[in-house]
Amino acid sequence: MSARTKRIEATRRARAFVILSTLLAAFLSYPALAANPTSEVNTTGLAVTDDTVTVGILHSVTGTMAISETGSVQAEKLAIKQINDMGGVLGRKIEVIQEDGASDWPTFAEKSKKLLVKDKVAAVFGCWTSASRKAVLPVFEQYDGMLYYPTFYEGLEQSPNVIYTGQEATQQIIAGIDWVVREKGAKTFYLLGSDYIWPRTSNKIARKHIEKLGLKVVGEEYYPLGHTQFNSVINKIKLRKPDVIYAIVVGGSNVAFYKQLKAAGIDLASDKWTLLTISVTEDEILGIGGENIEGAYAAMKYFQSLPNPNNQAFVKAFKEMWGDEIVIGDVTQAAYLGPWLWKAAVEKAGSFDIPKIREASPGIELETAPEGYVRIHENHHLWSKTRIGLAKEDGQYEVVYETDELMEPDPFPAGYQ
Repeated sequence: MSARTKRIEATRRARAFVILSTLLAAFLSYPALAANPTSEVNTTGLAVTDDTVTVGILHSVTGTMAISETGSVQAEKLAIKQINDMGGVLGRKIEVIQEDGASDWPTFAEKSKKLLVKDKVAAVFGCWTSASRKAVLPVFEQYDGMLYYPTFYEGLEQSPNVIYTGQEATQQIIAGIDWVVREKGAKTFYLLGSDYIWPRTSNKIARKHIEKLGLKVVGEEYYPLGHTQFNSVINKIKLRKPDVIYAIVVGGSNVAFYKQLKAAGIDLASDKWTLLTISVTEDEILGIGGENIEGAYAAMKYFQSLPNPNNQAFVKAFKEMWGDEIVIGDVTQAAYLGPWLWKAAVEKAGSFDIPKIREASPGIELETAPEGYVRIHENHHLWSKTRIGLAKEDGQYEVVYETDELMEPDPFPAGYQ
């Protein structure tokens, strides 16, 4: 080999060394490839690449439940955007496949199977009604997916494949009835709900608690989802004059119910009537109209009007993304928690694998939650506060009561099953 050829070969090798050194430095500085190689963080065939992780959003954006569930979609997309802006999860940006449950429970089951089996999403944020959750639960348990479910619900359930970010019965139903009995001296109740599992089971729990307190239920009625004719039951309420109208009407039916209630002369802002709801958030009031529900009380864990800094930042970001006229209700906020709790569990586990996320989830804390500090219990529900809000004409709730401490979740309260 000539001297000239040797010089050319040495130069080529030097350049190759520089290129390889640069590539190696880039490789080691990129956490998804170096600290978290895909082969280690995804051992079960989920939709995870070196750059992205795919999740599912499954809510009703059509049908009677769209009035309630649209906010959940918006909240989950906001959380995912914020997480991506911070660098994603284990160095991977989150991509979303969204499906519409269309207010139809078999459709929820069908779409959940698609997300888990075909799309192989790493997590699903979704459902609203207990009927939709019950429809998808066997699918998640069969295919070992993870669902983050945002709605307050009746309890009496605990699944290794669900993180329940809303409240269960002891934190909402029982606590709310205790408050109205204590503060309003209530002795008689009229129970009203939509005709499916959550309102019926919730009212069963409410009835048991009312009777345990030595008080009386003077009426109980149920109507199909989407029902719009409430004049008959309103006449019964006027006749029996309960101390409390306990209302669990769901979705778009709320618009008709509260408008007809006011048209019939039941003025909730007066001292003559007390209505306590566990189903009407600010999202539903947007359709109902604040003037038609002013004076009603709601037992929830979150209201848009909460003054803490976490919530102020959340409301500001939500409105910047979705518009100044948007409102934020309890389930919307609970939906926002889902992606953040999932992110924390993935990072604690160092993996997207469902079994590892399941093991890592109990004890996960979120100090930045808009409602305040929350923590995942071993039973997959959240420690949270109970609050009572008074509906105002402007469509917002004024918080008139909150528990001093976080309430421990108890999805199987003794004597209520």
